[in-house]
Amino acid sequence: MTTTVTTTEAAVRGRAITIRRVRTHNLADVDLTVPRNRLVVIVGVSGSGKSSLVFDTIAAEAGYQLNETYPPFTRNRLPKWTRPDVDHIDGLTPVIVVDQRRLGGNARSTVGTITDTWTYLRLLYSRVGTPVLGESNRFSFNDPTGMCPTCSGLGEIVVSAVERFLDLDRSLAEGAILVPGFGNGGYWYSQYADIGSFDADTPLREWKPAEREALLYGGEAAAALGHKPPDGYEGVVERFERIHLHTSDNLSERKQDVIRRFTRAETCPDCAGERLNAAARAVTLRGRTIGELSRLEIIELLEFVRTIDDSRAAPVVSALVGRLEAMVTIGLGYLALARATTTLSGGESQRIKLVRHLGSSLTEMTYVVDEPTVGLHPADVETMIDLLERLRDSGNTVLVVEHDPSVMARADQVIEIGPGAGSSGGRLVFQGTFDRLRTADTPTGRSLRRDTGRGRPAREATGRLKIADARRNNLRDLTVRIPTGVLTVFTGVAGSGKSSLAAELVDRHDATVIDQRSVSTNRRSTPITYTGIAPALRRMFAEHNGVPASLFSANSAGACPTCTGAGVIYIDLAFMDGHEVVCDTCHGRRFTAEVLGHTVNGLSIADVDDLTVGRALEELPHPEIARRLDALAGVGLDYLRLGQSLDTLSGGECQRVKIARELGRAKTPTLYVLDEPTTGLHAEDVGTLLRVFDDLVDRGHTVVVIEHHLDVVRHADHIVDLGPGPGRHGGTVLYEGPVDEYTGRPTPTCRALDAARSA
Repeated sequence: MTTTVTTTEAAVRGRAITIRRVRTHNLADVDLTVPRNRLVVIVGVSGSGKSSLVFDTIAAEAGYQLNETYPPFTRNRLPKWTRPDVDHIDGLTPVIVVDQRRLGGNARSTVGTITDTWTYLRLLYSRVGTPVLGESNRFSFNDPTGMCPTCSGLGEIVVSAVERFLDLDRSLAEGAILVPGFGNGGYWYSQYADIGSFDADTPLREWKPAEREALLYGGEAAAALGHKPPDGYEGVVERFERIHLHTSDNLSERKQDVIRRFTRAETCPDCAGERLNAAARAVTLRGRTIGELSRLEIIELLEFVRTIDDSRAAPVVSALVGRLEAMVTIGLGYLALARATTTLSGGESQRIKLVRHLGSSLTEMTYVVDEPTVGLHPADVETMIDLLERLRDSGNTVLVVEHDPSVMARADQVIEIGPGAGSSGGRLVFQGTFDRLRTADTPTGRSLRRDTGRGRPAREATGRLKIADARRNNLRDLTVRIPTGVLTVFTGVAGSGKSSLAAELVDRHDATVIDQRSVSTNRRSTPITYTGIAPALRRMFAEHNGVPASLFSANSAGACPTCTGAGVIYIDLAFMDGHEVVCDTCHGRRFTAEVLGHTVNGLSIADVDDLTVGRALEELPHPEIARRLDALAGVGLDYLRLGQSLDTLSGGECQRVKIARELGRAKTPTLYVLDEPTTGLHAEDVGTLLRVFDDLVDRGHTVVVIEHHLDVVRHADHIVDLGPGPGRHGGTVLYEGPVDEYTGRPTPTCRALDAARSA
């Protein structure tokens, strides 16, 4: 394939990032000159090496060099950067990375705290609220002086889900008490079945209500029984709460699992979810409490704050207005400051990160942004592009990994890495303008010229799944019927209620959910372990060689004793960055010499790690292994090495590994609900994903996706479009029916579909 490279005037003047012979991950000695102070979009199929170039080379080297300017004490507390494998890199400026990872935090982290808007609001109330409390910490739910004492500032309390405790159709002897330890044979069983107060052989449904009340709660109900329980009797609920909820020790995984199963969160009865104590809740500003403001949509809060003209708080108001305006500009005006960060989508998290940089006076920075259009409806993409251009026009370099043609079209330059994924990628195949890319013989160029409309009749539904009177979040008493045996897509602008409707579907009907949350990874996680191939692989080696299966686990008996199965040894260099070296005993093979001597078809267990998915299908003739490998190959990951660490995969690859794991389990007709499955996928990969969906439907499954990608929307059989706007402006069904019949209507989704059809 011919490489087309443009050398810009900026590069000639030296205002460029110059990279020579970079070999990070799959990059194959790439030479590249990236112009500075420009908006540059990096494209390519999933796994081609885009992230390796931008994040693991440019950002990593810039971060490493910046950290080196600090003294050792400070450097040891900064984020660690692994230096890239590159001969020469020059022209770097400090890098700000805006990735797709959801915002971290815990139950105490909210949109307000993560954006500092809550800090400004607290300061505002402490200065001009009435009555005056003084310190702004008095309005912090993370500070003992401000938090509600009942819920410790969480806004919720954990209570027993008593309705889950009993199976009324069983007797005590048959295990009517479902809480572990209370059933027949359990530690506390005799405290109820053997005390003479309850009939242990009669189903609880036939007991008197007072008897069930006594069993659960003790107290007066127990005292009123004809056969009074012994002194010190505890009802099931009392004992459960004492053992599981009123202990301060570190809870075991078993106890945590029991708590998840038999409790639920309820709004705090004292603060009504506002998280603050009574004194903070009593302070008002223009007749509104700080808790009320935290529940307003940001666009409403902005209107309120703009009316405050008290000179004592002018600087605070100005700063707060600026931050709120930035959030509205970036399309997050429908959120509320009280919204927990753990409930935000990947796209929402990413945009909140960008808010911090709006209005910054820093220049000559390099912003590295990973798929900023994730989670955005086509109608919202222009706003995001405007933001990226604002960052560029402030004197910064903006490097964007993206698949959306709308972003490519507005870029100063497009760089394509490819042509394929894994070992078939890692090369520079195009560098130039978007107009030239549209005629280039590259995967992206070809995809831009291809019509990816459905081109087939809609499939007939086999039935309907009803969702009636849905009121979750902003849903307005919706009743929707989802056809079974076909592909349905939920569409609408961000915040319109798509995820809420999907959550209602999952709650009311058994479903397998594949969401946006990242693949849970550690240094030992691989496609083998994550997709469930490992147990079958160990059994196959054990049966073939007549030895225990545990020998073939790098976390068990067969692990190299020197590196404990890691293949590398980590050397702590105190104030310097730690260093990994290949284990001298196993030479990175992770297993003992004895284990490596056992083979199947001439392959040791370590050799299997080096096989690609496609090669493994040929070399490992085992039905269960083949079924799971087929699932990986079916989502276009036949090039992955089985032993490749998941933390080296791109976002799109991780998403497809997750899909393959779930789809590999499919045996009976199943409802699959997927949240934006095209995240991180090139147009070529989206086509592969659509074939996976078609295969599932052909096998009798039902597929429902939340999606903005127009290729997926046009390919669907049925569409449910929500809106018309976000938050309180959404939550209604704008259209429900066949995709082909959704045309000529003044809705954001219909306009986008009509434009795609006429393109």
